[in-house]
Amino acid sequence: MSPSGVRLSPVGVSLIFILSLSFVFYFGSMYYARDMVSMQALLVAGIDFAERGGVKVKYVHDQGKLDEKSKGETLEGANVPLTDGDLFSNQAMMQSFRKSFPNVKVVSEEKEAVNLVEDVAPAPEFNAEVHKLVTDPLVEVPVDDITIWIDPLDATQEYTESLLQFVTTMVCVAVKGKPTIGIVHKPFEKKTYWSWVGHGSNIDDNSQSDSKSIIVSRSHQGEVESIAHDAFGDDASVIPAGGAGYKSLALFEGTASVYVHTTQIKKWDICAGNAILRHAQGRMTTLHGEEIDYSASGSPVNNDGLVAAIHNHDVYLEKLGKILR
Repeated sequence: MSPSGVRLSPVGVSLIFILSLSFVFYFGSMYYARDMVSMQALLVAGIDFAERGGVKVKYVHDQGKLDEKSKGETLEGANVPLTDGDLFSNQAMMQSFRKSFPNVKVVSEEKEAVNLVEDVAPAPEFNAEVHKLVTDPLVEVPVDDITIWIDPLDATQEYTESLLQFVTTMVCVAVKGKPTIGIVHKPFEKKTYWSWVGHGSNIDDNSQSDSKSIIVSRSHQGEVESIAHDAFGDDASVIPAGGAGYKSLALFEGTASVYVHTTQIKKWDICAGNAILRHAQGRMTTLHGEEIDYSASGSPVNNDGLVAAIHNHDVYLEKLGKILR
């Protein structure tokens, strides 16, 4: 008998307990249904996976068996080559992500089916450089908010011409469409550059704030050279280069002060560079000054060109805008 004189039925108490437990389990499972992913784990894995892709890229080239094909042409009529370096790198990187992060959405330049094989090595759990340089590493993000963009071989045209300084493999982690982790690996130099926005980077900033050096794609140097001189004056210099990853890093090396692209470009080409610039307080936008969305649900193509700079982005954008309009 309870103090109030009401008898509590053991069956009733058990029923209330079971219902309460069910209530907690149901709503708790709704809350935890969105798996959380460690951003530092993605950074450590992304570095390793970009380097795995780089091993394949270098191996294919060193063997001299590129097996070059064509994927078609760009809007400007330039050939878009495809090699075994692209395909083997893509296989290595995609298999690695599927093994270690099976629930994360990954978008790659190459569309060939990649099957998971059992002997794929799992992602490493530790990277000494990341451990040393990253601040506040205990950040987790809902898996549904993440899109990973990979470019298994950037600058394929230059790869076929043995202009290997331009070749990179890249991984980018976007959170709610914003580029947040950028990784650019140079397989023929065995160097990897990375930034995690607001948390750390291994990239030295030797950028120039007062230069008029514009880095552009080799495929349409003449067109942009004319635009650059109209926008910035006859003393502006135009530097042709291959690979969006290479051109983004050139801004930090002081090789160029602004990276300009006037036609469409794929998001796997630019996401990693965008993240690296964001960490350095730089900007990469379309030619209209709009931020680029890297959500998986959007188009993989950015149709509106880009302007990227660590310093004076708005100045470059305004001057280019006057000419392009």
